[in-house]
Amino acid sequence: MTQSPRMTQTLAPAAVDGPAVPLSRPRRVLRAVAVLSCLPYLGLKAAWIAGSHVGIPEGSGLLDDRVGMAVINGISVLLDSAVIVLALVLTRPWGLRVPAWLLAFPVWVATGLLAPIMVGFPAQLVVRAFEGRSAGSPGKDAFLDEWVFAVVYSGFILQGLALGALFLLYARDRWGHLWRGRVWELPVGVVGPAHRALAVAAGVLALLPLALHVLWACGGTAGLSEGRAADRGGDFPVLEAVFVVFLLAAVAGGFLLAFRRGRALPVAVPLGLAWVGSGAVACWGGWLSLASLGGVEDIADRPTPLMSLAYAGQMLVGFLVAAIGVYSFAERSARSARRTA
Repeated sequence: MTQSPRMTQTLAPAAVDGPAVPLSRPRRVLRAVAVLSCLPYLGLKAAWIAGSHVGIPEGSGLLDDRVGMAVINGISVLLDSAVIVLALVLTRPWGLRVPAWLLAFPVWVATGLLAPIMVGFPAQLVVRAFEGRSAGSPGKDAFLDEWVFAVVYSGFILQGLALGALFLLYARDRWGHLWRGRVWELPVGVVGPAHRALAVAAGVLALLPLALHVLWACGGTAGLSEGRAADRGGDFPVLEAVFVVFLLAAVAGGFLLAFRRGRALPVAVPLGLAWVGSGAVACWGGWLSLASLGGVEDIADRPTPLMSLAYAGQMLVGFLVAAIGVYSFAERSARSARRTA
């Protein structure tokens, strides 16, 4: 029995024997870029796990805890290797049969980890250019050679662009009908009150991390550890401003979806804000929280309680907004399935 095209585009796994569209040359190129851009990072991490000090200057704090460094590097290798797996899933025929949740979660994590780098690293280069600093002028206590950041972050940006383009093409083929239309067309179902409760909770929880990131972006040091406050240069306010942008994007996306505001906006706008914003604040909040548990020997470098609260708060905001997006997508998918049944 053959299925209608619309039925194969719901949140359920697509029961098809081949790709919805032929694998075009642009998709092949994007897949190659995504895979190749992982290699420099994976090569460096593998070398460090094996005991190499390439790119690590003498006296770097990374050399103080070799076991902890090996564990963190191992996790990093697994995360970046997932990009290669995702590139294959998004371009192979069997990728359309992968359950939606099994694909969406790792892509959401990848989006969250890569998006702030894609925005922040170019912004840092602009700030350095205006300050007259070269890319090769690290501070006296640099824990990595500057070329490592250039190589690794350039690779991350390529990964983000390639993987993002592949996912958009894949999602358009499989679920494109679910983000068509305007915000006012979003269904108001039984989870409407839950939407609004989650959006309000996310907005309240975002106040503390948002206030702290704004304060730190403007040059304030309240709540920062002694080591972080002493080491903040021109790059630090840029990174804090990036967190502010993604926190606002997450809260705005959740609010627009939950309260059906901006009724004339395309549905893709609040969904995009919620997807990228929630991923960025949740994944980076989780990563920074995890890193703070890594046993920093110097008490001056240990995160303060306010820093830990900021990381935990933005992580919770991200998960709440992501839940709103999942609810909205599931509602539209269920209604679409009922119409085509």
